[in-house]
Amino acid sequence: MKVSVYGLWHLGTVTAASLASLGHDVVGLDRDPGTVADLSRGVPPIAEPGLADLLRAGLDQSNLRFTTDPADALADADVVWITFDTPVDEDDNADVASVLDAAEELFPFLRDDAFVLVSSQLPVGSVTQLEQRFGRARPDANVHFGCSPENLRLGRALDAFLRPDRIVVGIRDANDQARVAELLRDVPTTIEWMSVESAEMVKHAINAFLATSIAFTNEVASICERVGADAREVERGLRSEPRIGPRAYVGAGAAYSGGTLARDVAFLIELGRVHDVPTALLRGARSSNDEHQNWAQRQLALELGEIRGRTIGVLGLTYKPGTDTLRRSGAVRLCESLAKEGAKVSAYDPALTALPDALSGFISYAADALGALTGCDAAVVATEWPEFKSLDADAIAEVMMTKPVVIDPNAFLKNSLGASAAVRYRSVGMPA
Repeated sequence: MKVSVYGLWHLGTVTAASLASLGHDVVGLDRDPGTVADLSRGVPPIAEPGLADLLRAGLDQSNLRFTTDPADALADADVVWITFDTPVDEDDNADVASVLDAAEELFPFLRDDAFVLVSSQLPVGSVTQLEQRFGRARPDANVHFGCSPENLRLGRALDAFLRPDRIVVGIRDANDQARVAELLRDVPTTIEWMSVESAEMVKHAINAFLATSIAFTNEVASICERVGADAREVERGLRSEPRIGPRAYVGAGAAYSGGTLARDVAFLIELGRVHDVPTALLRGARSSNDEHQNWAQRQLALELGEIRGRTIGVLGLTYKPGTDTLRRSGAVRLCESLAKEGAKVSAYDPALTALPDALSGFISYAADALGALTGCDAAVVATEWPEFKSLDADAIAEVMMTKPVVIDPNAFLKNSLGASAAVRYRSVGMPA
């Protein structure tokens, strides 16, 4: 099939490269000439394992190309896939209008009988808005719209797209279903067919459920710290309960960060406000998570007494391991908070060769992990890069201050640093 993918950051680039690998003829469309130029050379806009290789394979096989020209991209497209990563501000408010307006720019170029599939993270009713806008712009054209909420994970995005547990698709009629089924024919999974509005709501519900689970678990874990219970043992008890299950989100750790979960919680709260539906649980989950954002600082204050004037080493700065994005990173937020409290911050991340100018004013960047910890009073494990598992507790104690503190919210290094008497080790839910 001939497919145009519009919006080429993480979601769009993964979608375009993956569809090309399935044998479709794919044109990636973006308004930024720099992004298109990089992609045309096989350089993705964000680090993602395997993505550069998949891009180059599609380019080499001539069934993947990129352009800034919508007339070129859409002239023969059977399917137009909207894949903008919806912008979100620091208060988790999404810029929905920018995505809808960008999609509307395509209307003059859509061929008759094209199918527009929306995967950008947008609130329920957004596809209907696009249908209404298109109806006003081209009342005599026959273009259909559908929704397939994105389900990617930074660091594991290709697996999530090409080998998903299932795919959710919202469509209007049987013809739309047949077209999407053909498009995804070679993806080995089940497609959950439903209405467009239900598909839009599924994304909100999944992320809000996960966000609520994280907030609940971390509240319980914080109580565990004070009463002598171990949150990891409580987690084992929860997972062994059949009504909860082994894959439940009940692992104590850092607060959720980034835009994905918070954005859908905000969508549901706003939808509740608009439709006069109380959302006390969702508001509570958001408030609880906001409080838990400060867990590492609270632990540092408990261990050090005074943060001002102390030197804190931060291991990892990116949003997640396996990527180089700093956007909405909890680690960066931590560094900003520590600097505001008067601490000196030293950091290292395997994905970064240097700091952006916006961070270099308050973070001292080191060439390796031990360099970042040298002379520090405490360390925080902020991003779970596998190379940190090779850190030796005695080596850390040698370069840091006497009996250094290691704050590891997710207990990532519990089996190494947590088992050593050379450091004072703390994780979420660990009894004091």
